Amino acid sequence: MHFDKKYLPLILGAAIATGIFIGGKLNFADAPDRLFTKNSKKDKLNRLIDYIDYDYVDDINTDSIVDVTVNGILDNLDPHSVYIPREDMERVADEMRGNFVGIGVSFYTYKDTIAVIRPIENGPSAKVGIRGGDRIVMADGDTLYGDNLQDGDLVDKLKGPLNSKVELKVFRKGEPDLLTFKVKRSKIPIKSVDAAYMLTEDLGYIKINKFAESTYKEFKKGLDKLMDKGATKVALDLRDNPGGRLDITELILDEFLEDDKLILFTKNKRGDIEKSFATDRGDFEDGKVFVMIDENSASASEIVAGALQDNDKGTIVGRRSYGKGLVQREMDLGDGSAVRLTVSRYYTPTGRSIQRPYDKGNREYYDDYYKRIENGELSDGAKIEVADSLKFTTPKGKVVYGGGGIIPDVFVPIDKSMNNETLNYLERRGVIGYFVFETLEKDRKIYKDYQRQDFINNFKITDDMVVEFQDYLNVRTGANITFVAYHEEVKQYLKATLADQLFGDGAFEEVINQRDIMIDEVIRLSEESVIGD
Repeated sequence: MHFDKKYLPLILGAAIATGIFIGGKLNFADAPDRLFTKNSKKDKLNRLIDYIDYDYVDDINTDSIVDVTVNGILDNLDPHSVYIPREDMERVADEMRGNFVGIGVSFYTYKDTIAVIRPIENGPSAKVGIRGGDRIVMADGDTLYGDNLQDGDLVDKLKGPLNSKVELKVFRKGEPDLLTFKVKRSKIPIKSVDAAYMLTEDLGYIKINKFAESTYKEFKKGLDKLMDKGATKVALDLRDNPGGRLDITELILDEFLEDDKLILFTKNKRGDIEKSFATDRGDFEDGKVFVMIDENSASASEIVAGALQDNDKGTIVGRRSYGKGLVQREMDLGDGSAVRLTVSRYYTPTGRSIQRPYDKGNREYYDDYYKRIENGELSDGAKIEVADSLKFTTPKGKVVYGGGGIIPDVFVPIDKSMNNETLNYLERRGVIGYFVFETLEKDRKIYKDYQRQDFINNFKITDDMVVEFQDYLNVRTGANITFVAYHEEVKQYLKATLADQLFGDGAFEEVINQRDIMIDEVIRLSEESVIGD
């Protein structure tokens, strides 16, 4: 079961003081014996919540009031200190750990049933014979179909303890009766490495979508595979990667940087500095590396780009990154919820802080993306604003800047054709996926003889399929959509989605990248002398 949902921003009433007390235990300035004094700020909050709880004229859920209070406090700190409610903790922990316990299928809630898109390779469902197109209609006697079932309900019915078994009843097209499968639940990876394949004879490609606990192992497996195939250069795609675990980031950088090279350093409010250095275990220290970034590459992604750039290792390609230079630590609040509190800033090896300003409030901070569009920065690298006061120099004399993201060595403008708003919207909402699933359902036998690489290299989406997709959208939306202006781009998305549902394991990226101008630029750079190598 692969359930892809997104992100964050509760706490119980009396736990506010407890949470702050825990903060004191974690080296905050207030001593524990001062936290519960009559006139303390913490006591004021507790008193107010108690008054509302016991004396307010109407019944009020004080938990929700405290939630608002906690979020209000964090909103006045920085944009990246966030509260994780108790009900979100398991999902967030799974994301950061990089796995969850499940039956191992990627699925849609299609019409009123669970429709299997594809069982996860070597997962428990694949091992017992569940296939793409199967409908899971019962689990241990509970029905899994009907108009009122939500995705969360379905997931809950399929979840269970590690190594426990669940009996599934499955409808399969062409079979007269329901099929029965007994599936042993196991740890299912939430993949953070989307793809690892060769772009040219000596240039490998690895795409990382986040930095979770499992990311280094996935990355190393991909890197080893590429090196076995002859890769002496690697394109590391960190576009749209929001970051993640700092320790995992350091392990990945260690593969590229020579012994004792500074990776980064952090500084907290007391001025304590912690430095991280590369070790002698890197396997790609002599290889060339190209790091692809964009305006959505943040945090750990920027640490990778900044550490390599400041050590004159490789080439950073793309557009100015997000600009997040703050480090959070997750702190338990005692009731199953937690806060991720900013505890330090990180600096690249030359001493740069790449955190962009947030002193004008969170709204303006998050609206920075639209400012970049308005000033033309995403289309013209010359329009990136820099400050001479934040100028730094690498050991080999390259000038780099702090103050708001990593500026690439080689600028690549946004591709307005493949970043078409309509196509991106349809992809995000799963509409393309639904259409492709329905197309496969008409006759999966058409595709059964295709081998993965043959499909990726040679399969062609017909004009008729584009027209069918057009008609499908118009029936669903009541609109009058035509794809005349970006006909070929639609074909690319349809083929990539079809490849993903048939083969998975990076097939989507391998198809969609065939029309990627940033990858084309990396291939060109890899074939000539590159800055910093």
